[in-house]
Amino acid sequence: MAMDVSIRPVESLEEALTFTPRLDGYAREVMAEFRDVPLPPAVSRRLLERHFEHSTTLLLVAESEDGVHGVCLTAPLEDPLTAEIVPIIVILHVEDDLRRRGIARSLVEDARNILAGRGHGALAARAGHNDDALISMGERWGFLRHWELMLRE
Repeated sequence: MAMDVSIRPVESLEEALTFTPRLDGYAREVMAEFRDVPLPPAVSRRLLERHFEHSTTLLLVAESEDGVHGVCLTAPLEDPLTAEIVPIIVILHVEDDLRRRGIARSLVEDARNILAGRGHGALAARAGHNDDALISMGERWGFLRHWELMLRE
């Protein structure tokens, strides 16, 4: 990985909450594609406060001596019919000037390994139906299209 970036899990809710302004900004960017209305304020704080202790929730940061350069946040995704829960990547972000250096892939691989160690054999992710680049990247990383969500407004 480039420029001595290391990846570590955030171990405490207290520390995780220090990342909420940054996480909210990334969430707004990601969800702009999916939502016509803005996200409510403090969405990442609510998610972390509600789910941080759940085995599917994980906050990884990619950092160097210069600061944080990327994050991966997972949370529980519950199937409403079966009540099965799998971790899903809700935020994956790497600074623009450090993209295409393997940081995002390393964040996802580390998340997958840590979550597997917690007993979760699967890791879910989402992409907009027209986001061919993200879908292609996910498929290169071993993600399979499992099911499609259709939405009628």
